[in-house]
Amino acid sequence: MVFDRKIIYCLLGLFLLFLVACVATDSEDAGFDDGESDSIENGGFFADESLSGVLESEIQYTDSGLAYLIHPDELRGGGPSKGGIGVDRGIPALVSEDMNFVSVSEADTFIADNELVLAFHYLGEKRVYPLQIMVWHEIANDVVGGEPVLITYCPLCGSGIAYERELVVDGASVVPNFGTSGKLYNSNLVMYDDYSDTYWQQIDGKAIVGELVGTELVDTNIDTIVWRDYKEVHSDAIVLSTDTGMNRDYGRDPYGSYYEDSLLFFPVDNSDDSIHPKTVIYGLEIDSVYKAYIEEDIVIAGGSISDTVAGRSIVVSRDSSGIVTITDVESGEELVKERDFFFAWYAFHPNTLVYGR
Repeated sequence: MVFDRKIIYCLLGLFLLFLVACVATDSEDAGFDDGESDSIENGGFFADESLSGVLESEIQYTDSGLAYLIHPDELRGGGPSKGGIGVDRGIPALVSEDMNFVSVSEADTFIADNELVLAFHYLGEKRVYPLQIMVWHEIANDVVGGEPVLITYCPLCGSGIAYERELVVDGASVVPNFGTSGKLYNSNLVMYDDYSDTYWQQIDGKAIVGELVGTELVDTNIDTIVWRDYKEVHSDAIVLSTDTGMNRDYGRDPYGSYYEDSLLFFPVDNSDDSIHPKTVIYGLEIDSVYKAYIEEDIVIAGGSISDTVAGRSIVVSRDSSGIVTITDVESGEELVKERDFFFAWYAFHPNTLVYGR
């Protein structure tokens, strides 16, 4: 019997995602709760009548009163169950109590030179989150420079994105932790918060199903770079260690060759075959104009590209450590960029411009 190649890849993808969540050998030790219900399926979210803002007109409701921007039926199960937050269940999100940081020299004993890491420079601190750890957790709820932050990584989209965790709800400050919902939209990680159980897109940081629909997380810059380059320049950083208290095979990537293959494990709403789907881009939004810069083009240009987006002059630059900075020329302001695979950026922003294309 001859099997369709795409079907085989989809089945492989589901198996790999299931493997990420099923490392613990005993469900009780792993913190599984077989009786846990998924509130997105049983109508547990209800609209907050106080919601207001530019997205209010876009909010819709199910018959049970569930508020959404993306209908719950459009969210796909990724394989693993809803992940724990600081608890070893599904794909478990890390909380600050789980995280221990070591020096660059100590981290060099378990991170290979060619490995990718997330480098986060924020409020005078430099923190590194190795992808060999983040691929098993996808979310780290941390406190950096005294401020609560959300470090996220979606292996399927190659997207490392950081957000502020503090929210304002009904005029009051709320600092939730976030976890993996077990759902995907456009092949992208869907998160949930432990305050309202609202579901959030990783890309763009929008609340898409639940009480806080219409809210958007505030993003901040983070870089996905090669350890070899980063450690030579930023030896004063601290690095997330493998001492998380959870049983994971850190150092082994369960996604294998997925990052180079052109096939996707899950469907997306919008696609453009003119660029390889796993091409790394840096995406930017200015005044609702979206533009992507291919990483290789930045390197070919000698690490600096001058451009105009929405009438604003910008410079895209890449330093010797691999950190990419996009600067508004007139104000000198550093703009927030997003590092994704091209297919993921395009899936959410099909009207994007692409530099040089």
